[in-house]
Amino acid sequence: MGSRGESVGARTGATVDRVTDVRRAHERFQGGDPAAGIESRHAFSFGPHYDPDHLRFGAVIACNEERLAPGAGFDEHPHSHTEIVTWVVEGELTHRDSTGHETVVRPGDLQRLSAASGVRHVERNAGPGPLTFLQMWLAPREPGGDPSYEVVRGIADSTPYALPEAGAMLHVRRLSAGERTAVPDAAYVYAHVVRGEVLLDGARLTPGDAARLTDTKGAEAVAATASELLVWEMRGT
Repeated sequence: MGSRGESVGARTGATVDRVTDVRRAHERFQGGDPAAGIESRHAFSFGPHYDPDHLRFGAVIACNEERLAPGAGFDEHPHSHTEIVTWVVEGELTHRDSTGHETVVRPGDLQRLSAASGVRHVERNAGPGPLTFLQMWLAPREPGGDPSYEVVRGIADSTPYALPEAGAMLHVRRLSAGERTAVPDAAYVYAHVVRGEVLLDGARLTPGDAARLTDTKGAEAVAATASELLVWEMRGT
């Protein structure tokens, strides 16, 4: 995994002031347990992988792409003081947690688990086909509290999802070829391409690529092909 990714450089005026980093899909640290049907790709320090240059960006402390074969999954494990947002790319994710929730999450659904003072959960591919999902962890502004959980079914394009516990907002964009979308003006922006190809401040991003931007102002993303883009807008820490 590259230690810095690609620096795109500073710009002024009608575009982004600075793109901190472009991280390519192939640069992600490879983890998981392939023999058990689990393949993981980590964009930040995670588990046994320690990367001092990539501990967090804004509120984001993890962005993991997980691929689970049918029947594979993560047995019950604990979380605390973490906001966990999951986006299914392909297949069906079965979730069960210690607060009594048991759900199946599908493409287009957004799942949020606020671990707060502590929760345990199981994640598994109980379906017949492969499962790919993106899981993003954000640090809460204040620790503690009671765990909470929700699923937004079929979240619509351009519908922002607020995560006030982390001082963040997620924007889901599904763009047709040639369509433009504004990048939020914010202290920190984390943009991840789920599908298609997107041009962002001169960088061409393909599936699994992500850009980290600071102090954005008037920036745009342009879809080179039909695309799905997740954009985190975050306040300063």
